[in-house]
Amino acid sequence: MAVPGAFLAPFLLLLCGLGPYLAAARSPPGVECVLFNEEYMTCTWGSRETLTANYSLYYWYENRSPMVECKHYLQDQGISIGCRFNQSEIIQFQPFHVLVNASLGGRTLEIPSERMELQDLVKPEAPVNLTIRNMSSNQLQLTWTSPYPKAQCLEHAVKYKSNKDTSWTEHRVKGDIFSFPSVDYEKYYTFYVRSKINSYCGSTQLWSEWSVPVVWGSNSTSKGMAEEQLHWFWIHTILIPIASCMILLVLVILLVRMERVWVILMPRIPNPSKNFDELFITHNGNFQEWAGVPKDVMESFKPNYSESICYVSELPPKDSYEPLWQSSNHAPSMMPGAPAAPCEHSPYKNSYVGV
Repeated sequence: MAVPGAFLAPFLLLLCGLGPYLAAARSPPGVECVLFNEEYMTCTWGSRETLTANYSLYYWYENRSPMVECKHYLQDQGISIGCRFNQSEIIQFQPFHVLVNASLGGRTLEIPSERMELQDLVKPEAPVNLTIRNMSSNQLQLTWTSPYPKAQCLEHAVKYKSNKDTSWTEHRVKGDIFSFPSVDYEKYYTFYVRSKINSYCGSTQLWSEWSVPVVWGSNSTSKGMAEEQLHWFWIHTILIPIASCMILLVLVILLVRMERVWVILMPRIPNPSKNFDELFITHNGNFQEWAGVPKDVMESFKPNYSESICYVSELPPKDSYEPLWQSSNHAPSMMPGAPAAPCEHSPYKNSYVGV
């Protein structure tokens, strides 16, 4: 009886040593895949503390591609605990399958997972740029932006609490604006926002992480801050639009009067013809009527042609004097040697009128 006992003891020790490994190999690792913001995906099946076997992951898309092994394993101190997929390896709206192999002591155990739809595994990134604005004396408006590329596929949740509240209040919001209808100036408020895919783009319960909080108001200065914010609200909504309208009106007036400004800068060459339109159209070219000159002044400018014609000739020298009747058959009209009367207006003072 001692001999069989001697042989059974090492065998039992071997079974006890391999028992945990075999149990770990047979138990499904529970593969969980999450698509982060449609940028990358991770599929994990445990941690170093719970895994005692080495696992390998294979994946494929139904009726689309062959089985492929994971290219980027996630490891914790040399033990594979998951797989990371790049964006180029992700195909949504296609059935996705994974197969995990557990290797232990030269044996391989295949552990298939259930069929997955990746559009139902999207986890958006947390909202950013939370901003609070005063819409009126007692109403706040909270806005934010989401890094997720398809904003129309998101729904949001806003939670807030004042410094005097004991629990958080949470509201579901369709868009990226939340209106807070009533403000107590004796309190200050803290707001958080998170997002998830809505029912139009997927079926998931994976919410993003809560955003960085934004705080409004304070115990001592909340009223003063509200009044200051209200002051800026009036400036932005009333003063600036009125000033813009005034500037626009001035520009329109300047455009209308631009022709006058251009004439001042670049004066036109005068055209005198317009000044004589009345002379030729109204007075028919009568300068006296147009200029208003008296008639007697005009008469003084008229020439006087009533002077008599005076014929002027010079007498020949005495040596060559020959009576006119000797060379003519007619008797002279006056006695020779009698001087003729000089012309009154003749320029020749010593001239005499001759026939």
